[in-house]
Amino acid sequence: MAKPLNFLALDLGAESGRAILGELDAGLLRLSEIHRFPNQPINLPDGLHWDVMRLWREIQEAITMAVHNQGKNLVGVGLDTWGVDFALLDRKGALIGNPHHYRDSRTEGMLDEAFRRVPREAIYQATGIQFMQINTLYQLLSMVIQQSPTLEIAHTFLTIPDLLNYWLTGEKVCEFTIATTTQCYDPRQGDWALSMLEKLNIPTYIFPKIIPPGTVLGKVLGQVTREAGLTDLPVITPACHDTGSAVAAIPAENDHFAYISSGTWSLMGAEITEPVVTSRSLALNFTNEGGVNGTFRFLKNITGMWLVQECRRTWASQGKEHSYDELTEMAAQAEPFRSLIDPDASDFLYPGDMPARIGDYCKKHGQPIPDSKGAFVRCALESLALKYRWVLDQLEELLGYRLEPIHIVGGGSRNRMLSQFTADATGRVVITGPVEATATGNILEQAIALGYVSSLQEARSIIRKSFKPEVFKPVDMSKWDEAYQQMVLLMAV
Repeated sequence: MAKPLNFLALDLGAESGRAILGELDAGLLRLSEIHRFPNQPINLPDGLHWDVMRLWREIQEAITMAVHNQGKNLVGVGLDTWGVDFALLDRKGALIGNPHHYRDSRTEGMLDEAFRRVPREAIYQATGIQFMQINTLYQLLSMVIQQSPTLEIAHTFLTIPDLLNYWLTGEKVCEFTIATTTQCYDPRQGDWALSMLEKLNIPTYIFPKIIPPGTVLGKVLGQVTREAGLTDLPVITPACHDTGSAVAAIPAENDHFAYISSGTWSLMGAEITEPVVTSRSLALNFTNEGGVNGTFRFLKNITGMWLVQECRRTWASQGKEHSYDELTEMAAQAEPFRSLIDPDASDFLYPGDMPARIGDYCKKHGQPIPDSKGAFVRCALESLALKYRWVLDQLEELLGYRLEPIHIVGGGSRNRMLSQFTADATGRVVITGPVEATATGNILEQAIALGYVSSLQEARSIIRKSFKPEVFKPVDMSKWDEAYQQMVLLMAV
């Protein structure tokens, strides 16, 4: 009888990091969280940064814990993180400074600066990526404009998961799915958008070779190996962008499904085989990010549970801690459709007093200011569901076919209220789960790379057998139709 296979997924999100142990046995996958740690930005005199050294320490601890505390014989380890942020190395491979956080203010005004040098249409034609000021392209452009000495001495560009994989294996490469998030990659040429980068005076020699997801990158090196007592542990690149791994774990049974990877951000889209780069997709600001198995993730980034996370953080700083379940219960008691916001308005981009910002937005747009914590949370959740409907309408227009069901995966799928709101707002069946979609996709991509699972189709079959989904059906769309018209007007302002 074959022994169970143990894989370790290192999943670093914008709010927390987790080490998830996956046991693949007789066609079923079991997950267990063995380590969790916060991932909070640090304000320094030169801006907002990630504490990447702490993340590296937590990764080393996670690998050691998997072997020593859990007593597991690992067959592979894979790592994924959020997108767009990056590190720069000098010619000897040493890290130059602490990586900036994508919410740092250095990218303010950089979209307009980029368009003065290269037309907006030309940037989109070269990359097929949604315009957001947080994108890597505008972070790099800000360094060019500020004549950053860091950029002047940089020898190698690595995204955050690529940096951590370099420290694990010594290999300086960029994985495909994470490279596509940068808006520096040309999906039709299959390489960095060198001509566009040169026009923006961004040095092109810093960009390394791009490798596909499912690459066996190398063996874990050095101190990590010694501390854990490991030998020959392979590091596999899953989809190193967390959403890429999450989409790989969608238990879809048909091709024409929509998905929402729900966390700090909500990424809503469809899985396609060729990028869609047209004047209409540009006008609607849709993005083509890399997926697994030769696919692209045609989607839009939407501000997600960030709104609730920041409200919760604000109230905690005032001495009033609430769990997410408590906040959802409060929202259930609040008046429906009292106030709505556009979740993607610039008012909500940066960390701070989110309830005050929501209140200011409502006042500015002639709406009642939410009068309780439940009202603030309900405002955020209803607004998110209505934004999902707007994005779904645009997706179907661009692709030319109906998308159903809507699969919601990730931590936000735990919020049953938001899932029901999404079904009611869109008029579509919503299927939620797995919650740990990113880790699930990460682990099964490792299994495919090492030959233990034959294909993405087999991996999705394993997911359907291993995790029980929850189904939400539309109940009453009439009130949502009226609220949707209000949301459309808000977005047109």
